Amino acid sequence: MWAAQTETPHGYAILIHGGYWRAMWDATLMHPLAADLLARGWAVANIEYRRVGNGGGWPITPDDVWSGIRAAKDARPQWCAAGAVVNIGHSVGGQLALLTADLADAVVGLAPVTDVRRVDAEELDDNAALGFMGGHYADMPEAYDAASPIRQLPLDKPLLIIHGDVDTRVPEVRSEAFAAAAVAAHDIIDYRMVAGLSHMDQIDPTAPHWAHTVEWMEHRSAAKRAVAR
Repeated sequence: MWAAQTETPHGYAILIHGGYWRAMWDATLMHPLAADLLARGWAVANIEYRRVGNGGGWPITPDDVWSGIRAAKDARPQWCAAGAVVNIGHSVGGQLALLTADLADAVVGLAPVTDVRRVDAEELDDNAALGFMGGHYADMPEAYDAASPIRQLPLDKPLLIIHGDVDTRVPEVRSEAFAAAAVAAHDIIDYRMVAGLSHMDQIDPTAPHWAHTVEWMEHRSAAKRAVAR
């Protein structure tokens, strides 16, 4: 956890990294976004969790994230009160951010995995879903549904979903489908498809999507403070 570089934080950003649930990727992926948010006046927590290869998998991984967010909030209640608590997840971190939406005031999904069933069906990233879930969808449909944010709608929290049209890791069509399902479920969602944005560009604070992302977060914080007055 890092304190904001301002006297009072604009809000509390909860970062959750991706990596298709594998242990080779860790929370350092989110350090560039963390540094940018700190400079903009946000307090930041960067959540780590067990992954496939170091004791993780379903349901341990989302349980770790849930516990990590709870601990981060309990440790700094003043940061939570200062503005919006915003889950920000990239790739499968987006899945985990959406699954833990109850702990946040709003959720940002950066190229999020929203349907683990499709990861299995399309064998994405050498069928990362098989290693994460411990079986195929046909063998454990209820677990796959529980792991898929699209099957948990409505989330009843404001959502921002960003996806690039040249993403080769998580198909952009999955975010389109999630956005349509969220609208049908009466969730408040802002969906942005960004031309030329790759999967890893999503965690680059100099990329073109980031200014809108931070603006959206600031709006959520302002709305929370207005209600609290």
